[in-house]
Amino acid sequence: MLDYRFIVDNLEAVKRNIADRYMKADADAVVRLFSRRAELVTALQRLQQRRNAVAGSMKGKLEAPARQALVEEGKKLKEDIAAAEAELAGVESELETEGRRVPNMAHPGAPRGREDKDNLEVKRVGEPAKFDFEPADHVKLGQDLDIIDFDAATKVSGTKFYYLKNEGVFLELGLVRYALDILGKRGFTPFITPDVAREEILEGIGFNPRGAESNIYTLEGEDACLVGTAEITLGGYYANTVLPKDKLPLRLAGLSHCFRREAGAAGQFSKGLYRVHQFTKLEMFVYCLPEESGSFHEELRSIEEEIFSGLEIPFRVVDTCTGDLGAPAYRKWDLEAWMPGRDGGEWGEVTSTSNCTDYQARRLNIRYKDDDGKNKFLHMLNGTAVAVSRGIIAILENFQRADGSVRVPAALVPYCGFDVIRRKG
Repeated sequence: MLDYRFIVDNLEAVKRNIADRYMKADADAVVRLFSRRAELVTALQRLQQRRNAVAGSMKGKLEAPARQALVEEGKKLKEDIAAAEAELAGVESELETEGRRVPNMAHPGAPRGREDKDNLEVKRVGEPAKFDFEPADHVKLGQDLDIIDFDAATKVSGTKFYYLKNEGVFLELGLVRYALDILGKRGFTPFITPDVAREEILEGIGFNPRGAESNIYTLEGEDACLVGTAEITLGGYYANTVLPKDKLPLRLAGLSHCFRREAGAAGQFSKGLYRVHQFTKLEMFVYCLPEESGSFHEELRSIEEEIFSGLEIPFRVVDTCTGDLGAPAYRKWDLEAWMPGRDGGEWGEVTSTSNCTDYQARRLNIRYKDDDGKNKFLHMLNGTAVAVSRGIIAILENFQRADGSVRVPAALVPYCGFDVIRRKG
């Protein structure tokens, strides 16, 4: 969340930012509640000071009438203090609720717009594949090669689930290990994270665990959810912790399953593996000093580019518009791979990386002890190393051949143990 004092001092800019993000939040309410809280704190302190003064006076020698008067005043003060504390608690709860609805400020350079069509392309790497035959999409390729089974998964688990089989299994494991090796050379500590997190952690990261608009699976009878990304579990790892400054930066790489409801997701770009309820993802996460987050954001983007350049997959980088940022992100880069199996070919998001500044750290109470001895909120960043299902889409569609086989990128051959996936039989 944003610092309340920042909202008070920059109210109009905060309101413009809310409008630019097309989000619903009441910054005026935050200012009003912040002011009311200050008034209540001052009033409560005066009552407590008077209570202490009365208690001190009671220790001296007093005439009976004077003592009785102090006793009566003490009783009244006790009631008044209890009432003031209750009102203060209510205002603080309301303030936190309204404050959490206010999104992070957007980077001044982020494109202003409502949806992904308003994103700004800033870089393109590689040339889209050209074929002397009509390219198939990954759904047909996966079924013809007998490496993906959607029908059996629908029967067993429901729509938007899938089985990987035969070479598809090694393709997933190979992608994970390939990306892990790159991250290992960059100083990332590898994790396999839980697939479940408490709701308070999801809320701290900025996810909405409940409601019709939520993309999260909640666990019935539990104050917990299935995670949609290891950003949640890596970001929650140091919740309510003060980190020594000399331990920063921290680079974490988390492998997890990801579970998403994808309610309402429809259309040709949602078919097959592109939007599914469960997939495997390797996530990058960085804890760093505030002055370093800009450079670390560029580092995460460069790693994503390295991973997909090494896979020989054409891609472009886009600067994400304000309406598509999500509440926690200050700035976000998306990497979109060329997917020739879509009608005539189209770009499809395969990774993103976000600088969330201190927005998540404030919500999760993660700080560092600075050289001046004060505890300050650090900055937190996340980025996708590889979302395996979308990586598989890009490989199958870009490296398909006229005979229906698919070439495996050279970088993955040592991990997979084969260089071509052919039809069975």
